[in-house]
Amino acid sequence: MLITGCGLLPEVQDETKGWSAQKLYVEAKDQMADGGYEKAIQYFEKLEARYPYGRYAQQAQIEIAYAYFKANEPASALAACDRFIKLHPNHPNVDYIYYLKGLVNFNDDLGFLGALTEKIAESSETLAPLARQDMSERDPKASREAFESFKELATRFPGSKYTPDAIARMKYLVNALASHEVHVARYYYRRGAYIAAVNRAQTTMQQYPQAPATEEALTIMIKAYDALGMNDLRDDTLRIMQKNFPNSRYFALVKKAETPWWKIW
Repeated sequence: MLITGCGLLPEVQDETKGWSAQKLYVEAKDQMADGGYEKAIQYFEKLEARYPYGRYAQQAQIEIAYAYFKANEPASALAACDRFIKLHPNHPNVDYIYYLKGLVNFNDDLGFLGALTEKIAESSETLAPLARQDMSERDPKASREAFESFKELATRFPGSKYTPDAIARMKYLVNALASHEVHVARYYYRRGAYIAAVNRAQTTMQQYPQAPATEEALTIMIKAYDALGMNDLRDDTLRIMQKNFPNSRYFALVKKAETPWWKIW
């Protein structure tokens, strides 16, 4: 009876049955405009499955990646980007996919500022508001991957309209990654792990020599060497800091106390 009863249930009708590729595409774009990203993804996927060789299929793949990005599904967005790059490495719009891939990682896990950074990403305007978000305390994996995507875009497509914004974001990411290393070095120092603090600060100096965070990295090295009793290394590092940051705010402490400034900070 149950089997018979199930057979009496009405079949779920596919509303898109008989739709042309153009209609699927237009309906999907309308859903995107209204914020219906899940529905849009469904339409784009149906379009690609039914018309894999049509002129809308490749564009649907691009739109799917963007729809996943807007729907806050970064893993799916990155997978869609990688798939497009693999299938269409010479596509006229592949530069956009590299840019989108960078944006997905750039915006990864920004919490309550996600909407703000997403808006900035769309307008490609100033990155100043992002300074309020301390990316240095986040897992740097996404930042590194974002940097690599932007770097590949800038290297392969220097004339792309997305490249100037990608370069601006790369500069921001370099500072964030350097600050992350300093953040970890500071953590080690405060817990008495002086050798680990020195190693992490040195990593900052080696990998991000132009980043502003190198000033504090040098300071941590000086303090850590002093704590270890390595006075020669401490003094060598101090000379490097004096040469590169003659107006450092840390030197101002010398005028206010008789003890070395690195023991005060």
